[in-house]
Amino acid sequence: MSNKIKTFRPILTCIFALLLCLNSSFANDNNDGAVAEPTHEEKFKPTEVIFEHISDSHDWHFWGEHEHAVSLPLPVIIYSDKGFDIFLSSAFHHGTHPYHGKYTYILKNDHIKVVDETEVVDDAATSKIIDFSITKNVASMFISVAIILSLFLSMAGAYKKNGIAAPKGKQSFLEPLVMFVRDEIARPNIGAKADKFLPFLLTIFFFIWINNLLGLLPIGANLTGNIAVTLTLALITFIVVNVNGNASYWKHILMPPVPWWLYPIMIPVELIGIFSKPFALMVRLFANITAGHIVVISLVSLIFIFKSMAIAPVSVAFALFIDVLELLVAFLQAFIFTMLTALFIGSAIEEHHHDDAHAEGAHAKHH
Repeated sequence: MSNKIKTFRPILTCIFALLLCLNSSFANDNNDGAVAEPTHEEKFKPTEVIFEHISDSHDWHFWGEHEHAVSLPLPVIIYSDKGFDIFLSSAFHHGTHPYHGKYTYILKNDHIKVVDETEVVDDAATSKIIDFSITKNVASMFISVAIILSLFLSMAGAYKKNGIAAPKGKQSFLEPLVMFVRDEIARPNIGAKADKFLPFLLTIFFFIWINNLLGLLPIGANLTGNIAVTLTLALITFIVVNVNGNASYWKHILMPPVPWWLYPIMIPVELIGIFSKPFALMVRLFANITAGHIVVISLVSLIFIFKSMAIAPVSVAFALFIDVLELLVAFLQAFIFTMLTALFIGSAIEEHHHDDAHAEGAHAKHH
């Protein structure tokens, strides 16, 4: 899978940029020799293009704009005090028409709002609805989960069939990665109990990595660049770490190995550390993935900002260079998130014999 993406993603990006440029040139050529008429050409807005790509939406957009857009409609599921409304996002006609259900809904900036008879937003009614829609990011997550299940179920089946024989096919691709997570991430950071947490670490690693790669596709979704997704991953890590924390871990936080008169300072610092670690995980993954998408789209947008084919070779060359770096970043961010998670788990379950002895010595000296 990785090799296919490495092969096709730069090619697709180059073709996409060149097609857009040729389309502009063709439109200009068609106007040559015609009587010039005053036109009000809409100014290219790179910010809108960038945020459209990195934001979630109720349909899966491929190309085109407004009524000429080609996109895959996704299910809209809305629950309100009047019950459920279930329909496809195509009912909004790319945000140009309301949908009449139990309420009248409009799609405004990719958010569903309730409107009255004059199509004015009714904030009171809007606050009563809960959006359970299958958005672009949710659909992308389902795809990634299907890929993960397909890979690992086929790998498990191959082990049942072939036993310890030499791996073949997908098994030969996945086995080194599984061994890498076990031998280079889990065991060095967790120790003897590493195998207990290995399924969790493997899930985290492959979920982040595969979604990072899917996000690099020209029509991919920016799932791991969504702060809600990285928050959820960090929250799961927070729960796993603190639920499995042993007595030494909590004693180190609530009774740190320092003189007692420093407790009013050190205890709040230790408690803040419990939350700052998963917070750092959340922000790091979100910021790195989102920044990569923004840089690539910004480089391609230079062609349309300057309205010159002369800038295209430079713009596309730099965009392809960033794409190659993004392939490395996709793996690196999955590795860092998994490694830090293993490190936090290891610090929560290890016995702090040295700290306890140090604390006892400090108390004895005080008395």
